[in-house]
Amino acid sequence: MSLALGVLGAGPAATLDFLAKLQVMTPVKADQDHLHVLVDLNPGMNDQGGSAGAAATNMAEMAGALRGAGAEVLAVISNSAHGAGDLIQRASALPLIDMISAAAAAARETGARRVGVLGSRGSLRLYREYLAAQAMGMVNLPPERQEAFVAALARLRAGEVGPAMRQHIADFGSELMGQGAEVVIVGAVEAAIVLDPDDFRVDLIDPTEMLARRCVSVCFGFDPAPLLPG
Repeated sequence: MSLALGVLGAGPAATLDFLAKLQVMTPVKADQDHLHVLVDLNPGMNDQGGSAGAAATNMAEMAGALRGAGAEVLAVISNSAHGAGDLIQRASALPLIDMISAAAAAARETGARRVGVLGSRGSLRLYREYLAAQAMGMVNLPPERQEAFVAALARLRAGEVGPAMRQHIADFGSELMGQGAEVVIVGAVEAAIVLDPDDFRVDLIDPTEMLARRCVSVCFGFDPAPLLPG
């Protein structure tokens, strides 16, 4: 028997993208072999313009409800929301499969020492900590370009996903490579959807893909479930 996976979803497009990757990566012979997945898709859970404390409380309540519905392990489809990871786990008593950790581990496996990260301010703070813990340095956009990236993310979330936007987002990644990034982590779930590895001359890491892979391994028992915070 596999573990039931509870999914806290923020953006609809990113959550559906994650579920599609989860399905593709699941080793099955019949429909009945797929994971039991419970999804709470709440686009307001990680409101960048609202209170961080209120958002964390909302996510903790969502996680508790997923446990009540039968979830045995959690995934959060938001990079920045992992800042509330401990609260979510304590409130639900469920282990969280960490997307930031999975992406950082993938970066380490490339042998890179300087990792470029595209993401919100909250995401960048988390990635800096995780990468530093593995003796890797982080390359990020300068302040004015970071503001432009955040503005582009807002347009992505509003549905602007055509070729021009894809190139616009890829250009930010090119700037990171120009600053010496040896691998690029797309630490914004919406940006990861529109980018393609062929857009870059270095490895491109999609944390959502890494999370889906890790969820399959944990839920089927190939890897142990994460430990709850002490």
